[in-house]
Amino acid sequence: MPFPFEVSFDEVRADLDAYVNEVFGALESEFLTLPRGPGFVDYPVFERGYEVLKRVTSDFRSLEPEVVIAEAFETPIVLIILRTMLGFTPPELAYLTTVRSGVEVPQGVARTVDRNVRLNPLARLPARGGVTEHRIRAMVTTACEMLVEGPARAPGIIHRLDKADTREGLASLQPIADMGVPYAMLLYERFLGRPFAVHRDSVSELVGEVLEIATESALANCGISFRKTKRAERVFGFDQAPDFIVPDEFNPQVVIEAKITEDDGTARDKVTRVQHLETLSMSGRNLTDSPKYQVIACIAGRGFKVRREDMKKLLLATRGKVFTLRNMDQLVDCTRLAEFRTR
Repeated sequence: MPFPFEVSFDEVRADLDAYVNEVFGALESEFLTLPRGPGFVDYPVFERGYEVLKRVTSDFRSLEPEVVIAEAFETPIVLIILRTMLGFTPPELAYLTTVRSGVEVPQGVARTVDRNVRLNPLARLPARGGVTEHRIRAMVTTACEMLVEGPARAPGIIHRLDKADTREGLASLQPIADMGVPYAMLLYERFLGRPFAVHRDSVSELVGEVLEIATESALANCGISFRKTKRAERVFGFDQAPDFIVPDEFNPQVVIEAKITEDDGTARDKVTRVQHLETLSMSGRNLTDSPKYQVIACIAGRGFKVRREDMKKLLLATRGKVFTLRNMDQLVDCTRLAEFRTR
């Protein structure tokens, strides 16, 4: 059976379920693999930071902020170890540092510091007495204080520090460091936190770029003029900018949404975006009129395979022009993009 983009829209509407099956069959999921990205920290490096912190704190029996601060500048991966012990994201540690210490640490600054450390985890940080150093010192101090204090408990509330290694402050850290964590407890905390969750979030844009790069290559290889928009960019004529506009936003003839998701809820949101573009393309026109521009969806990920009704909506909104990584080589020839081909 042909793909929906290979037949007329009337044929797609007449046998919508069959064409949903064709798209589902071409969708592939890559959720078992992740791009490493430049900021991935290998275990030996992580372990080195842990052993350094363990040594300078006398097996976590004394978390003196000034001692830990000095080591954090000498071996920056220590900052990641401290944050991981707390179980916080960089913005969460930044917020608590601002609240507890009075030193304002913007969340963007915390993300930048964290990323710079992940890029060069063992390269000594310069201590020049500037505002960044002041903020790092405040974050380390806050982390040490919270690890020593442990959680405040209240009925019906789960405190983020009420976990095996921080439940009783330093008294919890010491036996964990000496004897290790029981496997059941390790599994339980992994269940609560998801393996590779932080890394997956940090490379989410790289995952999405796989599809965008494939789309961009298909256009560039055929010499097609296009405008690739940036995240959250405001574009003339669109209240929400599509990922690609051919030839440009001042004379849009084809718009492309390139979306990848492994989650069905997110997939529904992305289908809604495509539907909105289709609505814009028909604005001020009758149902029998041609749209102002052709709407194309390039999709990937298992999230789009969960709800058949969502895929039906996507096929209707694009008039069958739904492509996957498996059939991206037909993107130009089976759409109006062929009109803009120069090679």
